[in-house]
Amino acid sequence: MKHFLILLSALFLLTACGSKKYFEPENVKSTLKIEKSSLSSAIKSMNRDGATLEDGTIITRDGISKFKLPKNFNFLNTSNTGKVLATNYKDTLLIGNKEFKFDNIVVAASLKDNKLAVLYSDNSIELLDVNTKKTLFKEYLTVSLANDTRIANPHFMGNLILFPTLNGKIIIVSSITNKSVKNISVDLDKQFNNIIFLKVIEDKQTLIAASANKLVTISTEKVTLKDYQIRDIIVNKESIYLATIDGRLIKLNLDLEKIKSKKFKYSKIHALAFTDSLYAVESQNYIININEEFTNDTVYDFDFNNEERLIVIKNKIYTDEREITLP
Repeated sequence: MKHFLILLSALFLLTACGSKKYFEPENVKSTLKIEKSSLSSAIKSMNRDGATLEDGTIITRDGISKFKLPKNFNFLNTSNTGKVLATNYKDTLLIGNKEFKFDNIVVAASLKDNKLAVLYSDNSIELLDVNTKKTLFKEYLTVSLANDTRIANPHFMGNLILFPTLNGKIIIVSSITNKSVKNISVDLDKQFNNIIFLKVIEDKQTLIAASANKLVTISTEKVTLKDYQIRDIIVNKESIYLATIDGRLIKLNLDLEKIKSKKFKYSKIHALAFTDSLYAVESQNYIININEEFTNDTVYDFDFNNEERLIVIKNKIYTDEREITLP
């Protein structure tokens, strides 16, 4: 009986492994023209706004830095004047070349002029004056024990500061009164519900936010919330593009109305990019390119080890070894 159970367990494992499905496109091209160059070292850490390499070099929306962060520091963000914000995930935030000490671990931060907005690992938020080091606002939120690593930074929007939290909320604080004016619940249902994406379309006065499970847009007229299991999200002009866990690429408008959608069976998308069309990096050494109207798609060979870290900024893909510029 014992030997039978062992054999049965082995057969179950083999069947489970054998039944695992992978993306297998019928037509694959190898002619995608890309520019490639080597990175100085592998990616150590990353967020929505950039990455830190093992040698301290950073990647931001302006490209690869010519300087290096001190040892044990990790890039978080850049200020409105170009200062780099970096954390040691212990007790220090680096702003430019100045160190600021904290009794807590800084996991996200934004700086505009003299006002510093900070999110801590215990899910508390704080607004400080960096000149006087005075606390202007602070709030303690429910501790979140499990988080998606894609933690969004606070965002300055006119006279408002948007604090994305680790428990699925956005706290809006007035920079005039230094008081909370509104709380927005994006995702209160699950673990790993921290805000992973936060963007404001200024001319449309629309806020776009997402957790790994929810997507919300907030305008002066209405709030729209939809459920999606999100692998990645990007925004181009007034269009929102999603890659979902079930292998769909989706185009939405700002009201979250579905404009176009296409499913790529068994695909596992790691990241999205947009040039004049949409690109999706897939785990089985492919990159999917689909035009803006979703009427034509092409799958290309794309050399990518899915165990590598990967970040996309604008039209560039950064992996542990390379900087790749998309056409």
